Amino acid sequence: MLQRFLTIALGASLLNLAPACGSTSDDKGDSTSAAGAAGSRSDALGASGALGASGSPSAGGAPGTSGAPSAGGSTSAGGAHSTGGAPATGGALATGGAPATGGAPSTGGASGSPGSAGKGGTSGVAGAGGGGTGDCMTPPAASALVGWAAQSGMGVTTTTGGGTAAPQIVSTLAAFTTAVSGTAAKVIYVTGKLAPGKIKIGSNKTIVGLCGAEIRGSLSLSGSANVIIRNVNIVGYGVGNCALDPDYDSAVGCSSGNDAVSVRDDAHHIWFDHCDVSDGTDGNLDITQGADFVTVSWTKFHYTARTDNTGNDSTGASGHRFSNLIGGADNVAGDVGHLNITWHHNWWADNVNQRMPRSRAGKIHLFNNLFTAAGNSYCSNAGQGAALLVENTIYSGVKEPFQVTAGAVGLVSKGNTFPGSTGNTTGSGTAFTPPYAYTPDSTATLQASIQANAGPR
Repeated sequence: MLQRFLTIALGASLLNLAPACGSTSDDKGDSTSAAGAAGSRSDALGASGALGASGSPSAGGAPGTSGAPSAGGSTSAGGAHSTGGAPATGGALATGGAPATGGAPSTGGASGSPGSAGKGGTSGVAGAGGGGTGDCMTPPAASALVGWAAQSGMGVTTTTGGGTAAPQIVSTLAAFTTAVSGTAAKVIYVTGKLAPGKIKIGSNKTIVGLCGAEIRGSLSLSGSANVIIRNVNIVGYGVGNCALDPDYDSAVGCSSGNDAVSVRDDAHHIWFDHCDVSDGTDGNLDITQGADFVTVSWTKFHYTARTDNTGNDSTGASGHRFSNLIGGADNVAGDVGHLNITWHHNWWADNVNQRMPRSRAGKIHLFNNLFTAAGNSYCSNAGQGAALLVENTIYSGVKEPFQVTAGAVGLVSKGNTFPGSTGNTTGSGTAFTPPYAYTPDSTATLQASIQANAGPR
């Protein structure tokens, strides 16, 4: 009977999944220097050993020790009272988010409302890769959408992705490539580590990573509109070696390869939330060629250490670890009035050398971000035609937090802190007033918050 109940409960949890979380640059003139300290983070699952809805155990929970029984059990709709639920027996450690085996279900009210959940055992050890529910197959809620991606323009009111489309789960490169093509509204859940590939993302898509999902190779959002990508690891081809990229040309160097993510060709209303983007051969997430209305939130950018000792654009031992390019060249007519991007609660971390971001043309708003990329050459740049507003952000132990180049509208700095950093910390020129509501967090606890919460959950 217990085995049959758990089978039914697990099936029900899968049916109730809720929907959730850029271009090859031709810019080669930026300065470089050696990259710095490495770091990593992992996220734990939620409540350990807890009984789930209908008295079933939480998926992915850790073993508890003598979980307390349910408190009385609520009356089942149309059925008998539950009898209080048997106490959890300290459910076994979940492997990769599998449900714990402990804790018998409450016996009351078939087909009725569930009894109240039993209390979790103490001293459990969390399973790997889940969200706050203790079930990594249930995606965590998205952040609130703030910034340019929430604004109306280019025929779209705001960014909704696949909306309320029924989620489909994919676990292979072939299935993922098929699912994200076209313009039909879709919600796509990704599990496992996909084989490396070059993938074109169509319009009206929500892509959500589950249980530590990893997409490898290069994602292209060329001309795409209304796309949400969240809670997923995106790893470029250039993990420690640019020559791993199928498009790498040794006569050129790392910039001949692909970005991990490319948003380009008038793509608009794009939102990246709680992602981890690393090891793009050319860049991590580049936004160019007239792209617009983009928000990047709670995302971590980093690189595996690598050098770039070959090719006519070689940067030598410092490596072509250039994270985020906005606008691929000066005076691109199609960029004028576009490239409007909001970056908030993001973390530029291990081994990023520069372009955090390097920008042109647009109105670019950075607030509540964190920079710890020791050994870098510079961080945030305002280039030709760009207006940057940087607020309540921490630049910790880095070089040249700000860089303002000829032709920039300006870089305005408000409420930022620069512990242990050297170089320019003063803006110049003017910026803009964002057309949307937002409330910057204080910097007092910001670093701890970002380091604990940026990236997939």
